[in-house]
Amino acid sequence: MDIGFIFSGFLVGLLVGLTGVGGGSLMTPILVLFFHIKPALAVGTDLLYASITKSVGIFTHGKLGNIDWKIVKRLMIGSIPASIFTTYYLKQIDVTSSGAVDIIKFYLGIALLLTSIAVIFRPFLIEKSKITLLKTNTAMEVSTILLGLILGVLVTLTSVGAGALGITALLLIYPKIGITKIVGTDIAHAVPLTLIAGLGHASLGTVDYSLLGVLLIGSIPGIYIGSHLSAKVSEQSVRYVLALILIYVGQKLIFH
Repeated sequence: MDIGFIFSGFLVGLLVGLTGVGGGSLMTPILVLFFHIKPALAVGTDLLYASITKSVGIFTHGKLGNIDWKIVKRLMIGSIPASIFTTYYLKQIDVTSSGAVDIIKFYLGIALLLTSIAVIFRPFLIEKSKITLLKTNTAMEVSTILLGLILGVLVTLTSVGAGALGITALLLIYPKIGITKIVGTDIAHAVPLTLIAGLGHASLGTVDYSLLGVLLIGSIPGIYIGSHLSAKVSEQSVRYVLALILIYVGQKLIFH
């Protein structure tokens, strides 16, 4: 079974390296649907998995100056309290009960469908990013805090949203900032959010540390190879394949 987990980690890492998307969006559904890991355990393990894998990105993007720390701070004002409150909510219910399992699966499916839309339309948004929807700095700040709040709830409940959804929303809020800086900023926010959410799940007992280690064995070389292949493989083709996978898995979780 370990070989299956290692291969899954490698496959997800490869997609993350190729597209920048796929961590929470694919790892949690794979664990739930194919390995029949309990949803809460899959989410908790995946959150710590994401915080470790994405922490490498902070150093890389930080050195290149691709992080806007003011935006990261605004996102965290919304996301960290939202994550803590969501963890508190999860503590009040039995996360292993059939009702809780159904809730997590449903919202995970919704998050995946939203992510697929974000993946498909991201190039269009980048192309149209000169259009400024929010006219004032105050509107941008409030929108960023609200985005953080939404991501805090969604990521803590499903482990999905910090990547594709975060980047897509930031493109709309800050159209004048380049995509590279948006990606770097999103990663810089994702690390503390997934860490806090992951630690919250650890306090619930919904983290499998041995599973986490096995997944990392596969994902680290996967991300490395994917990053180097990204310049040689058609990004558009990979993006559409990823979107189709997310749509298929999302509806399977919703209508299970």
